[in-house]
Amino acid sequence: MTATALETDRHRVVIVGGGFGGVYAARTLSRQPVDVALIDRRNFHTFSPMLYQAATGAVAPSDVSQPLRKMLRRQRNARVILGEATDLDAAQRQLRLSDGTRIDYDSLVVATGTQPSYFGKEQWREHAPGLKTLEDATEIRRRALLAFEAAEREPDRERGRVWMTLVVVGGGPTGTELAGALAELARNTLRSEFRTIDPSEARVILVEAVDEILPGWPEFLRHAAREELEQLGVEIRTGTRVEDIGPTHVDVRAGSGVERIETRTALWAAGVRPTAFGRRVAQALAAPTDRVGRIVVEPDLSVRGHPEIFVVGDLAAISDDAGETVPDVAQKGIQAGRHAARAIAERLRDRPSPPFRYRDIGDLAMVGRFRVVARLPLLALTGFVAWLLWLGVHLYYLNGIQTRLVVSMRWAWSLFTSGRGSRLITGTHATYGALPPIGSLDGSTDLPGVGDRSAA
Repeated sequence: MTATALETDRHRVVIVGGGFGGVYAARTLSRQPVDVALIDRRNFHTFSPMLYQAATGAVAPSDVSQPLRKMLRRQRNARVILGEATDLDAAQRQLRLSDGTRIDYDSLVVATGTQPSYFGKEQWREHAPGLKTLEDATEIRRRALLAFEAAEREPDRERGRVWMTLVVVGGGPTGTELAGALAELARNTLRSEFRTIDPSEARVILVEAVDEILPGWPEFLRHAAREELEQLGVEIRTGTRVEDIGPTHVDVRAGSGVERIETRTALWAAGVRPTAFGRRVAQALAAPTDRVGRIVVEPDLSVRGHPEIFVVGDLAAISDDAGETVPDVAQKGIQAGRHAARAIAERLRDRPSPPFRYRDIGDLAMVGRFRVVARLPLLALTGFVAWLLWLGVHLYYLNGIQTRLVVSMRWAWSLFTSGRGSRLITGTHATYGALPPIGSLDGSTDLPGVGDRSAA
């Protein structure tokens, strides 16, 4: 198939990826004399900072996602193409999709982000899903809720404790937020909903390889986050490396000893690597990459030797004014996407594209109800003020008035009642293994607390 998706006399801007970088690049070009094609293999944008809330039932998956066509419906110079980019011909300035379609471009913005990296242990992926997509969030929600359902059916208390042991690998913002949300789910939301187990007895274990959680954050905030998590009952294992992950265990090493944690629910929030298309772009352009595999870009975010190609968001290795690598956060994608669009607009006017300067506006992490740590450019905050700031920032960046209203009501309900209304177990059991036979992992059929079934 050789169809060309953009048949126009105007400058053709093709954007690959519907995340923060891609969406904000497209929107910034709304008043420019260009035609924009935004390509993504999904038809929606995901508000990734709230994925952990979708993974623990605080909000519904639809609350943290918006159809791309809806987001760009009023932008007459933009269109959305549902497809998966697989290859790049830089000499011909053509993009190839998985169905064989070739799309010509004059400027290309690559914003495909990253995916979980298991550091060469790809077999771990089946047993410990990451949290990068909406599908990941619903899978984590399914596994976590199934663990409590299985524990309810398990007459052996020791085996029940195995089901109610949840291990989160990675102590960055995603891991700390996820661990805190899981602890609240167990100790508050599910507390009175089961009859043969006490969900508050669940173990949530956070494993981090370095000596402290939230590495790179100020010591005051790292300490505050640790205290908040420990008050929720989270067991924090810092200076601890994962040696192996299987369907029924996580092996960790602290010092010279290896400990086996028996668990049926392991979750991954550790390393990342570029997507398959991101790696293909780096290969096709012979572009330099950092140790993670992100593409090292020029000061204006273009690729060396290819000024018509920009890389933004998590796929780009960007340095700030101090020479430090800009962290992979939402603001990096938003600011870089806007800058790439402005650079394209400047070139259309025969002006040089300015260098990108990242504005660090801080980081926020919610580790529980009313428990937020905030790193701002000039100060660090915890407590109620930090929580209010977290609410305001997240509501501001959510797309659409309706979404903001719905999420506000869900948060109000969740925060003041400990309720989490979006606790649906969906999807197939195939990737997790079937539920145990009624009552037991070893095949017995006695339901705990129900009585002798043999007389029935």
